[in-house]
Amino acid sequence: MTLATSHSLSGASAASAVPVAADASSVTAAAGSASRSASLSALYADHLAEQQRRSEHALQRGGFDALVIASGVEKFAFLDDRPYVFQPNPHFKLWVPLVQHPDSWLVIRPGHKPRLVYCQPEDYWHVPPAAPSGFWVEHFELIIVRRAEDALPHLQVPGRLAVIGEADAALGELVPNNPPAVLNALHYARAVKTPYELLRMREASVLGAKGHLATQRAFREGASEAEVHRAYLTAVGMAERDLPYGNIVALNEHCAVLHYQYQDVVAPAQSLSLLVDAGAHSCGYASDITRTTGNGDATFQALLDAMEASQLRLVDRVRAGTDYRDIHLAAHAECAHVLREVGIVKMDEEAMLAQRVTSTFLPHGIGHLLGLQVHDIGGFMKDEEGGTLPKPEGHPYLRLTRVLQSGMVVTIEPGLYFIPMLLEKLRATPAAAQVDWALVKHLSAFGGVRIEDDVACRAEGGPENLTRDAFEQVS
Repeated sequence: MTLATSHSLSGASAASAVPVAADASSVTAAAGSASRSASLSALYADHLAEQQRRSEHALQRGGFDALVIASGVEKFAFLDDRPYVFQPNPHFKLWVPLVQHPDSWLVIRPGHKPRLVYCQPEDYWHVPPAAPSGFWVEHFELIIVRRAEDALPHLQVPGRLAVIGEADAALGELVPNNPPAVLNALHYARAVKTPYELLRMREASVLGAKGHLATQRAFREGASEAEVHRAYLTAVGMAERDLPYGNIVALNEHCAVLHYQYQDVVAPAQSLSLLVDAGAHSCGYASDITRTTGNGDATFQALLDAMEASQLRLVDRVRAGTDYRDIHLAAHAECAHVLREVGIVKMDEEAMLAQRVTSTFLPHGIGHLLGLQVHDIGGFMKDEEGGTLPKPEGHPYLRLTRVLQSGMVVTIEPGLYFIPMLLEKLRATPAAAQVDWALVKHLSAFGGVRIEDDVACRAEGGPENLTRDAFEQVS
């Protein structure tokens, strides 16, 4: 370990320091055995070797000699001294399980051990990062600095530098250039997860499943949206700032708002339905899970049961070589089937698709890539050159158009909603005569249904459903 200043590590006590990774120590400790720790270490070493290989390939494509990656800087509200929640550069946390560490850097060079310049300021206003420790430290040339600007001399390695980060991460003459040739190769490859990444995503799924079970219990007890949200946080053991995205917690007609952003503190007179879209983090990797719960109404339960069966059929389509766009189109065929099965629309299913009736009830895409980001980058890439694959005509909100490969993790999240503005448009079409509007009115009080699982594509056999496996583990 190299210190870039004369200060000792005792400047930040273990008792008071911010953990190296938000969930790394707790998740690893919960796993328990020494054999698992050895397995984790081996998986991480293999993960780093794969990232080194990908990075060297990307540098060669772009004609660069080294990759310099900024973790990012803390950002503040306009005309204020309050910082936003820090969001690390995903290229940074791909290498190290550090999610609360602004002003740190990585240097990746062919033939060299990765260099981590770790910013550990001396601070009595805020808790500084802990001294680096854990399964990952031995894999890095570690340099500790006390001030952000002290990192610069350790980043100025020979040759052409590909500097990855936001513009505000610049240090003097070291300015992020984000060369497209390098980024395209890295983004395209990142869709395929290593075994280490899959392990972390399974851990995130277990945390998320615990939270969702807690929300369902709170719903049955008559809790408000705010109380349901707090039950989730307690169950996963996280604060809001630790979540991969803001929880969607919707009761009744709020379930029809796809990204419902509020949480009423007062419970409705009658809680008919609950839709929770919420995930968790493990060492920077996200889960993204949605569950819808009813109050026992037979008609809404029939819709839930039909959607559950439909969603599982779509999950089974996650196979290597499958065009994800075909899964999205299959989701609309499934939507048509559910609409007819439940009696909402009496048209022939093919006619519903031809007249785009299903888009009234399913206006979003079937899912997206998942990993270091909830909507992982690279979903539209044709290849590492940076070309894009188009969305199906008439389906503007799909976030993934690639052919699935083993190691990809995607979400499968069909929905069926009763959205007033879209229903009004449907009323103005010839198809309106085939809609049971009395049934629509009844179900509109429930808002809608979304069921979302995180699914890993495998080389052989069926997909690995990270979400269902997690629920089975914690139930």
